[in-house]
Amino acid sequence: MNPRMRVHVFLVCAALSLNSARADALSDADRETLLENLEKLRESANSKVDAKFRVALAAFREAIGSDDAAIELYLNCMEKVNFEDQQKKSADFREWKRKEAEKLSDPGLRLALRHQLRWLVLTLQATSEKADRAKLAVEAQEIVDSIFREPAKLKNQEAVLNQAVTSSVFARAYDINSAKVEKWALSPVQLDQVYDQILLPPYRIPSRLGELRATWIKRIQQEGMKMEHWSENDRKPKEERRIGMASAAQPPAYEKFLAETQPQLQWDMEIDLFRNGDESGAAVRMLAHLGKHLAHPAAREWSKQFEELLKPAAAEPAPESGTPAQ
Repeated sequence: MNPRMRVHVFLVCAALSLNSARADALSDADRETLLENLEKLRESANSKVDAKFRVALAAFREAIGSDDAAIELYLNCMEKVNFEDQQKKSADFREWKRKEAEKLSDPGLRLALRHQLRWLVLTLQATSEKADRAKLAVEAQEIVDSIFREPAKLKNQEAVLNQAVTSSVFARAYDINSAKVEKWALSPVQLDQVYDQILLPPYRIPSRLGELRATWIKRIQQEGMKMEHWSENDRKPKEERRIGMASAAQPPAYEKFLAETQPQLQWDMEIDLFRNGDESGAAVRMLAHLGKHLAHPAAREWSKQFEELLKPAAAEPAPESGTPAQ
């Protein structure tokens, strides 16, 4: 059979097959069999994912235990992701370690890696449909508090702490970087997301107003620590700073935080408290806040917000009568 004939026969067979596929409807038994097979495929896929997560979690939890274990896992993951998977030589990895020796020996890096691993483990737990978000929030607060207990020790490690844990070398090495979770901060020091999505929501009920306020205050304090200890100016050697002047005492970013960001966060806190049951107390504090910060760039907007909050809620329109008046 010549090539043209083969092509023609193939096209005819394909057309007949297509027509047959269009003409034949699935029987109920066929549908049932296909659905069963689909479910088996899903179970198999889920089983493989669960197994992968279990292996990763075991490795991460072990590495959290000590600085030495954390840096050892970090180096192993770096070698796999950036050298073995890239088909580079072992000598290239050894050369990289030699060049990075000073950074790798920094105790702050090891501590930051342990914090990153803790948040990664918590994030993997949050991916489960059965995850207890209230319990996870308690653990999340513990991790964030531990980071800001001694923030000076983590100076120069913001890149590690700010990185989304699902993009970390740990997640990539264990092939879990595709993990997704809704309404969850992927970095423990992205405090706006951590508090708004995880830590504050459980307290937004009238019976927990004290905890809501305390959590807000902690957030504001920790935001200030970031600016005070991790700002660009704070990394400069002391001899480069101007001695004996007010600007030498605090980094400019921290001064701006105290002047603008902190008052805004305090206002946001009172708005949150007002809307969740503490109308009387929050209103008094908001009025005092406005008086204290009249020159703040957002003062005019705060005044409008306060006025709107104090206006009585609009009454529901009366239902129309069944028969219009003649």
